[in-house]
Parts: sequence; C-alpha cells; structure tokens
Amino acid sequence: MTKKKKKSRIYIIWIVNLCLITAVVAFFVWYESVPDVSPEKVLKTYMAHISNREYEQMYEMIDAGISGNISQEDFMKRNSAIYEGIGVDNIKIHITSYDKEQKEICYETSMDTVAGNVTFENNVSFIQEKGTYKLVWSDSLIFPELDSTDKVKVSVTNAERGQILDRNGRVLAGKGVASSVGVVPGKLENRDDAISQLADLLEMKVEDIERKLSAKWVKEDSFVPIKKIAKVKELDLLALDPDETIVEEQKRQEKLLKISGVMISDVEVREYPLKDEAAHLVGYVQNVTAEDLEKHAGEGYTNASVIGKTGLEGVYEKELKGENGCKIYIADSEGKEKEQLAYKIVKDGKDIKLTIDADLQAQLYKNFKSDKSCSIAMNPFTGEVLAMVSTPSYDTNAFIMGMSKKQWDRLNKDKKQPLYNRFRQVWCPGSTFKPVIAAIGLQSEAFTGTDNFGNEGHSWQKDKTWGTYHVTTLHTYSPVILKNALIYSDNIYFAKAALKIGTEEMERSLSMLGFHSSIPFEIMMAESKFSNNKHIQSEVGLADTGYGQGQVLVNPLHLACIYTSFCNDGNVLKPYLLYKENAKAEQWISEAFSKSVSQEVLEGIKSVVNDSHGTGYAIHRKDMILAGKTGTAEIKESQSDTTGTELGWFAVMTPDKKNKKPILIVSMVEDVKGIGGSGYVVKKDKAVLDKWFGKN
Repeated sequence: MTKKKKKSRIYIIWIVNLCLITAVVAFFVWYESVPDVSPEKVLKTYMAHISNREYEQMYEMIDAGISGNISQEDFMKRNSAIYEGIGVDNIKIHITSYDKEQKEICYETSMDTVAGNVTFENNVSFIQEKGTYKLVWSDSLIFPELDSTDKVKVSVTNAERGQILDRNGRVLAGKGVASSVGVVPGKLENRDDAISQLADLLEMKVEDIERKLSAKWVKEDSFVPIKKIAKVKELDLLALDPDETIVEEQKRQEKLLKISGVMISDVEVREYPLKDEAAHLVGYVQNVTAEDLEKHAGEGYTNASVIGKTGLEGVYEKELKGENGCKIYIADSEGKEKEQLAYKIVKDGKDIKLTIDADLQAQLYKNFKSDKSCSIAMNPFTGEVLAMVSTPSYDTNAFIMGMSKKQWDRLNKDKKQPLYNRFRQVWCPGSTFKPVIAAIGLQSEAFTGTDNFGNEGHSWQKDKTWGTYHVTTLHTYSPVILKNALIYSDNIYFAKAALKIGTEEMERSLSMLGFHSSIPFEIMMAESKFSNNKHIQSEVGLADTGYGQGQVLVNPLHLACIYTSFCNDGNVLKPYLLYKENAKAEQWISEAFSKSVSQEVLEGIKSVVNDSHGTGYAIHRKDMILAGKTGTAEIKESQSDTTGTELGWFAVMTPDKKNKKPILIVSMVEDVKGIGGSGYVVKKDKAVLDKWFGKN
C-alpha cells in the first residue's frame, strides 16, 4: 500500500470516529435535555409546588376534565385555603409502589403543620396525554378522608402567659380584668351622633370606630369590641377617700352606657398591679405586628398573639409565652368532626419569680416620683437585685388598654421624659467614684492611706501648664489623708490621687473593673466608660477622673456592683434577677482588690456616714452601722459656666453580714442644683431606709 493510500485511509477512519463521537455526545445531550415525564417525577414536582405555594403550576399538572371539571379559580382557592390555613411546610413523599397498567402510584406523605407533623398513606392515578402524564385530582389527594363538601379546620387553645412575680410571690404582671366597650350595630340610634359621642369619650377617631363596625364578620346583633378601658371596682369606689381618677372613670362609663347600642363587658387582659412603680423594669406586652410575625416565623405566634415589647416582658418572652395547643381536623358538611389529622397539647407559659422586693420598689418610686431619677437596690452579699426604679414613669396598663393619640403625645412631649429608662443609662458619677479611685490607688501602691497629700486650700492646680484650670473643693481639714478625704469629699485629694496612679494604671484598672464592657445581667445596660475613646487624653482629664468628672460615665447598677467589693473581701459580685431559694453570691470580678484594701476603703466610707463631719451623716443610724458616699456631678460646658446642671448621687449599704435585712442602694437625681445637691438624695434615701428597717 502506497503512503498516499495509507494516509487517506487513516484520514477516513479519523473522520468516521469523529462522527461517531459527535453522535454519541449529541445523543447524551439530547437525552439529558428530554424532561423526565414519568408519573413518579410528575408527583414529586407537584408536591414541590405545594411547598412553594405555586397553585397555578399545580393546576397545569392535572387533567381538569377527568378531575370533575374543576376551574382554576376553585382549585387554587381550595388548595391555598387548606395548605396555608394549616401552615404546611417541609413536605416529603416516599413512593411505595407503582402499578404501570393502572397508572397508579401509592406513596407516603409527611408534612409539618401548625399542630405538628402529619403523616399518611395515599394514592393517585395518572392519564397519559401526548407523551406526558397528568394527575387525576380530587380532594382526597390533599388528605385521603377529605370529600369535596368537607372542610379542614384548625382549633387553637391559647396558652396562658406566665406571671412575673416578686420574691414574695406578689404579682408584677399577670392575669387581670378590664372593661371592653363595644357596640351592637342593630341597636344604634342616630348612628352618626352616637359614634361621634363614643369617639369623644374614648378619645378615638370616628373613622377608626367605623372601620371596626364595617368588618366582614359584623352582623346587626354582633357585639363589636371598640376599646378596652380600666375596670372600675366597687371596693375602690367605696373607699373612704376614693382616688379622683377612679371617680372620673366611673362617670365616663356611665356616660358611655347612656349611648344607645353601647355595652360594657368584662374581658381578660394582662395586668400590671404596680403600674408606674415598676413600668421600666417589668415592661409590657402588645399585639403582634406583621414585623413580629416575620421576625418570629415558626415560633408559634398568630395574629391573635401578644408579645413582650419592653422590660422583663421582653427579656423573658420565650419562657412566659408558652405554646398554644392546636388541633387540625376534617369537618363534614354539618360541621361535625370527621377525622383528626394532628394534635398539639397546650403548654402554658412559665411563671418568672424575681429577686425584686415589690414593697421596696414601690417605696423608692414613691420617694423619687417627682424627680428625674433612677435607683438600684441590691443585696450586697448575694448580688440579688431588690429594686430598679426610673422616674418619672407611666402606667403600663395604658398600653394594654390601647393608648389614644392624645395620651401618647402627652407622654412623648413631657419634658421629664417618663418613657426614658434612666437606670439603663450611664451618668457622670461625681464623688461616688472616689472610693473606686481610693481602692485603685491602694491596690496599685500609688499611695497609702496614711500619706499626707498636703493642704492646698480650696483651689489647686498642678502647675502653670494647666493654664486657668483649677480643681476646687469645699472644705479644708487636717491631716490630708485618705479617710479624711473621703469624709470631706475632697476633690483636690482625689485629683492628686489620680495623677499618682497614672494614666496607664488608671486605664488598666478601670478596664479590669468592667469599664467599656457589658454588664453580665439579664437586662442590657449601657456600658460604663472612663473616656470617649477608651483612652484618657490629658493630665487634666486624668485629674478630673479622680473625682468622677471629666469623661467618666457610670451605669448605676455597675457602680453598685463595684461597691459590693468593699464588703466581700475585694470581690465584685455579679448582679442577678431570677430568684433562687438559697441565694449564693456569684463573683463577676474575682479579687478586684485585696481584702486589706477593700476593708480600708470600707472604713473610710463608714466614716462618711457616721462621722459628724461626713457628707452622708444625715442618714446615720444608732441601731446599725451604714457605709456610703455622696456625689454631686457638675454638668457644664466649662469651668466658668454658671448655668450648668448638677446630678445628685448617694450610695449607701449595710456592710455587716449579720444584718437581717442587708441592702445597698445607689440613687441618682438630675437637676439638684439649688435644692441641696447630693444632700437632697440622702434625705430621700433616708426615708426609704426608715421604711425598710423601721424608723431610727
């Protein structure tokens, strides 16, 4: 064979092989592109459309003629009402058999619903049309026992929300009764005038009432709830000196009942017995919104649910809400139960018992209610939080009843900001910070308690580099040692103390004490800080830090926790709110200070209260030893500013572990300038302790 012929033959073979390869590839491409139209594939695709709520695509997969000539509209309406009504999700099928002659598939179905998982066996037939398979649909394809005249119904048993209780079992949030003002439309006379009167008395808009009356379910003899209002109790009216607001409410309800068609009935509501005394702590619930339902999808909420919006109602929402009971069943044309498909037992919410003492909470509120203030009370040996008060406040029950725009505007426009939760914020601590600086100085050995810092009079600056800036103090005394500096609350001493400690050690120590960090507590509190950017910027700034000014901001709960170290051998205790039968202290910051340092500082703040020269002497008692520290923080633009305001502080505690009713209170009041400064706060807390222990 010549080379030319051989080359030609190889070329032909190469062409033939190329054609064969191309044909094979083309076949596989074609094969892969041909849809799988087997009945099994069709059934799986149909079920996938259910999960995706794709009812139009489902309809296209059935033979409408053989399926009872059902219209697309009726098909979509029937399927969507059932599948969405019971919250179907996560549908899975397992094909158990396929009869090719009968073109019938037997399969098992599993699906999640609002009442739990539903499983059943079913079968479906197919017909073949032009090379494709279509389902023969009937209602039994949804559920085997379902007929065309049946309905799938959902019955919900609402879980009872758990109560919030104080340490003695007193209810802070629980089941209560309100009055529901409603209208029977068929009994309305002079409809427009009646609705106008009703709107005025309920502080509502006429159009809002009309909207409720025009709801689809409303009939002439229906009772249409319009608004919840406080229930007036006979015992309150029979009191020797009934509350003026109760009397006014009774008169309003009498006027409401004179309107034709208006009725008032009892309705169960969430109630807050302490009202404004614990509003910022306990919080309140409200009806869920569309945003809530989206955010908490799959957690059992419905349009009829309530959800904790603020305070402990929000913090413990998961525990309090419980789980609604639910039953899904098929009902026949007469409404009788034909078959139960799924059932979930109701689980009531858990009661939450707190460390809070309701009487102490109420007493602190009563004493400070006219002020812009906050107070924290703790057991200094266990970390139990006994009270958390912010004033002024508001009645949480108003949110349950449905607050009118007028009421809402009144709260929002109040210059004292009653909605503002002050105990969660940070404030300039003033001289209440001096014991903290004392402990840091002693611990770091920057100075000793007996070091004499020298008498500088009422004004001092380190040197001329400070320009016109001077640290001022109110008293002179001798010797200028730590104990006396605490008694007289000497700003100059603690400015010098801060300079001796130094910037690096000050920043390290305060960071160790939890500054610029979150407080380990059930309620989120603002972070205390010693500087706007975590660094003390100047020598003057460091000096100001020494007596609780400059850029230092402290949360009152955090300050209370640091004070626990002075009576717990230098350990800072962790605060907590959930009640424990045998309360035991848990340390937040172990060995923040040595035992000797904490005892030395404690002796100093005992003298603040028990020495006749001490700034807290007004609260001293003959029956026990108290320890504490006053503080007045200046809030002003510059040293020469005379228009600034002042914050008044007082921290007081029982340092003796044998005390039968141990307590630590930290109170802060805004705008005390001209009314006594920190002395104003001491006076208020004295009344609280007199109630707590009995008069001195």
